[in-house]
Amino acid sequence: MDARPSAWIIAAVVTFYMSAALVMVFVNKAVLNSTPDLPLLFLFIQLIIAVVLLHAGALLTPKIEVPPLDLHTAKKLTPVVLINIVGLVFNMLCLRDVEASFFQIARGLVLPLTISASSIATRSRPSISVSFAATIVTIGFFVGVAPEHTLPTASVPSGLSLFYGFLSSLFIAIHAVLIKSSLPFCSNSTIQLAYWTNAGSAFFLVPFILITGEPGNLLALVSDPKWHMSTLFWGSLITGVFGFLLCVAGLLSIKVTSPITHMFSSAMRSVIQTLLGVCIFHDVLTTNRLISLATILGGTMYYTWLKSNQPPAQSQRPQADQEALDNGDREPKVGWQAPDLDEGLNGKN
Repeated sequence: MDARPSAWIIAAVVTFYMSAALVMVFVNKAVLNSTPDLPLLFLFIQLIIAVVLLHAGALLTPKIEVPPLDLHTAKKLTPVVLINIVGLVFNMLCLRDVEASFFQIARGLVLPLTISASSIATRSRPSISVSFAATIVTIGFFVGVAPEHTLPTASVPSGLSLFYGFLSSLFIAIHAVLIKSSLPFCSNSTIQLAYWTNAGSAFFLVPFILITGEPGNLLALVSDPKWHMSTLFWGSLITGVFGFLLCVAGLLSIKVTSPITHMFSSAMRSVIQTLLGVCIFHDVLTTNRLISLATILGGTMYYTWLKSNQPPAQSQRPQADQEALDNGDREPKVGWQAPDLDEGLNGKN
């Protein structure tokens, strides 16, 4: 049995992931506010920048290895790539249509969906305690998005944006479950999987960019004297770099912890994200959303307490006792399948 990563390594990886994700959310939001008609093209540029950075890194250090492009591996990784790009698109559309502080709706259903997907894949059930912690966090999310008469019209999310959030949550959960079974096809290298994910996602995104007519939208914006190309340029560059970091950070987070632990760290980040949304974009922070923050923190702290009190020598326990522990948070069994990004890359933040 492999040695578990130290607490310091896990803390460093989770902090790295949270920092990169926060930068991605707010820079993405700033660019989408100025260019709302180019979400897929903006995402495509981010993916290409990440691929270029991987090639540049491979030239600078042997630790970054760009995998050879072969059809056999591409076929094996097609499911994780497709799930990744669908999740990214819905994540981007949700972020475009809601306030940054409200973007936590994209994570509101990730926890129960990830637990469900993990349970199906491993043919096991999560413990009652873990299910209860996930329920607390999920309730916190829904309290924050409950209808309020005091909210200005501009702050009320549309039904379509909530649907984007649900689909984003669904595909992020599936993607998180598929990651670990995809790593063996990339020599268990998160860097190689990041390369395949970004390059493949960019490839599959091209026809949708053409179908939605975004190249024409870009030409129209370029001819508009009131539009500043610098916003798209610098936004793409910054999110491309941090999207690359987020992709690696998300993969590492799931690799050294688990999908469920990864999603709980995402829940904690959503609390910070809400507060920053109020400070940066002057989002409305209502009583419901304050209660939501407290509930999310309570559920996350409870889960952390469960983890800290989990017996380390699980392998010495009987099978029945093993199943009584957090099955969804242990190293998955063989055959566990298909990170996100949120995050995956770029959009899953």
